[in-house]
Amino acid sequence: MSELTVEEARRTAAEGWIWGFAILDNYRTMYPQAVDADDRRYVGGFGSFRHYSEPFTPANTDVVTPNNDTPYSWAWLDLRAQPYVISVPAVDRYYVLPLHDLDTSYIGYIGSRTTGSQAGDYLVTGPDWDDVVPAGITGVLRAETFLVGILGRTSLAGPDDVPALRAIQEQYVLRPLSEYTDTTAPHPVDEPVWPVWREEDLATVEFFTLLDFLLQFFPVLGSERELRDRLAALGVTGGGEFEPGALTPEIRAAVEQGIADARTLLEEAKQDAADSTHWFGTRAEHGDDYLTRAVGVAKGLYGLPAAEAWYAGWAQDDQRNRPPNASTHDHVIRFAPGALPPARYFWSATIYRLPERLLVANEIDRYSIGDRTPGLVHDDDGGLTLYVRRHRPSDPKQEANWLPAPDGPFTVAIRVYGPETSVLDGSWTLPALSVDV
Repeated sequence: MSELTVEEARRTAAEGWIWGFAILDNYRTMYPQAVDADDRRYVGGFGSFRHYSEPFTPANTDVVTPNNDTPYSWAWLDLRAQPYVISVPAVDRYYVLPLHDLDTSYIGYIGSRTTGSQAGDYLVTGPDWDDVVPAGITGVLRAETFLVGILGRTSLAGPDDVPALRAIQEQYVLRPLSEYTDTTAPHPVDEPVWPVWREEDLATVEFFTLLDFLLQFFPVLGSERELRDRLAALGVTGGGEFEPGALTPEIRAAVEQGIADARTLLEEAKQDAADSTHWFGTRAEHGDDYLTRAVGVAKGLYGLPAAEAWYAGWAQDDQRNRPPNASTHDHVIRFAPGALPPARYFWSATIYRLPERLLVANEIDRYSIGDRTPGLVHDDDGGLTLYVRRHRPSDPKQEANWLPAPDGPFTVAIRVYGPETSVLDGSWTLPALSVDV
């Protein structure tokens, strides 16, 4: 470990925490899904899909801010031994299989917007693979880390659509390249001793112990070499041998202060983040703006880039600088004529109770409302008013547009799939969540 001043250690720890936050938060999901076979969230290890075809209900608490627009298909890939091939069928509805590196940066997308509705076979390669692409491959996605995650989405029209959705999901196939080409498989790589995920590590020096372990799957990129060199000077080399006990008391205190600085910075940045326009994307799109990436991870891990799906919502109403509360007020969302969310595919607004950000049990089992909701009633002028309240409205027209709210604080998230240019450039804006007086 190189000699560092207290000031250098504090700055490196702060910048390293912001940069590494996405990596650790990704591991928080990967560990139970791909490593811990005893966890109920286990998807089957690396190299297999686990599909969720049934709509989420309040009983589902695995994922915060869940949505029923596009049920999930989860998978994780370990590309150290060889690439994988993802095969997809012809799909007659919106879908996307986004692939992300260890730091959640997207490496590419297979789906309606990017590759179309036709069937295809897509090769996913690791950082060190440079062989010839075999015949029959439709496209190549090149990862910059050896561990890659997939959180696929496939559009669901409603409960009656589940069998058709499931039939499509079952045709998403993952195969090692050797199986695809019917050739001899390479020798398996050694299985590492995966550290158990511990939530408390995010706030302590042990953050860097876990980061050091995970960096063995993340070759140093030219654009990140300066930061990686400074982390190495702190002892975070990617060798999995970082030992907090080896730090002097002064340096350890500086690292702890740097972590505190970073956490404060992230919390402040989250308060200023109004929508998802820049939160998610490729490494080229994020550049060295690791703070924006961390905000996206903190507010909506694995969110899609804005060109694919635009996320925003109502964290407060038009009268109070705090979360809306249905136990004290009824609320409305009024879209003016011609001002519904401009979407190439569809849009929805989903309500969650706070602070958990989970779905809310209600008497009509409605957790979201949008342009695919049957029976919506438009206003006389062609606009659309949504009624966000605890109790069922007595007016049948309002009841048709009712989004049941919890008895307490809540937030409403809107998702626009395939947003038009007016959404992305800000010329279309969300209406207010208004107190219904």
